[in-house]
Amino acid sequence: MSAPLAPWELVGESIVGLARWRGAPARLPAGLSRVPGPTLVSATRYSESPVGPFVELVVGHPARLGLRFGWHISEAVVTEADARLGGRLNWGFPSDMADLSWEIDGEERAVVWLSRGLTVRGRPRGMPLPWLVPVRALQRRSDGCVIVPGHQRGRARLARVLVEAKPDDRLAAIEGGHPGVMVAGLRAMVHPARAPLGLAKSLVAPLRAPEPAVLCEAPRAYSSVG
Repeated sequence: MSAPLAPWELVGESIVGLARWRGAPARLPAGLSRVPGPTLVSATRYSESPVGPFVELVVGHPARLGLRFGWHISEAVVTEADARLGGRLNWGFPSDMADLSWEIDGEERAVVWLSRGLTVRGRPRGMPLPWLVPVRALQRRSDGCVIVPGHQRGRARLARVLVEAKPDDRLAAIEGGHPGVMVAGLRAMVHPARAPLGLAKSLVAPLRAPEPAVLCEAPRAYSSVG
């Protein structure tokens, strides 16, 4: 098993939703601060990547590291072992393996996590528009907090993103319908992690998978918009 070093270029299609988190707020690792905003839920089928095809489901929360704002990825699951290792080593994502399946029904797309009883479904509407967005994740690896820059391009359509979860599942906090987009012809680039200071310097991935992030004390009340 191997994990190519960043940068990674990936090709595929994606469902992206912005959800209101209901209930107790998710906790962030030490060094990151919470900011108001919606929760990101993204389900992607990659047809090409440095580790081959795989399916991914991620959940992120708006956060701040110093003066830098971005998404803290609190949950990430993939279907390929090398994608799991690469996510942990390169960027400090909490990647785990899961039995995800990518389902197609006409224009509708869905990721189903069978063993967990979780589904993320996208129903598009409207005409496709150009999609070119920067993406920034804020993570904590074994060597400290890092900034993960990247960008995406493709063709996006507005969509209704539906999340179905079991009542006792932690992600029941984002169950229901949410605004979002579905991106076809997705081409994504994820650059090497960078230090929070001196952002011109990229950090080499650790030689071992990061230790679990140390969580902050109970966070303040969290308000969502979106």
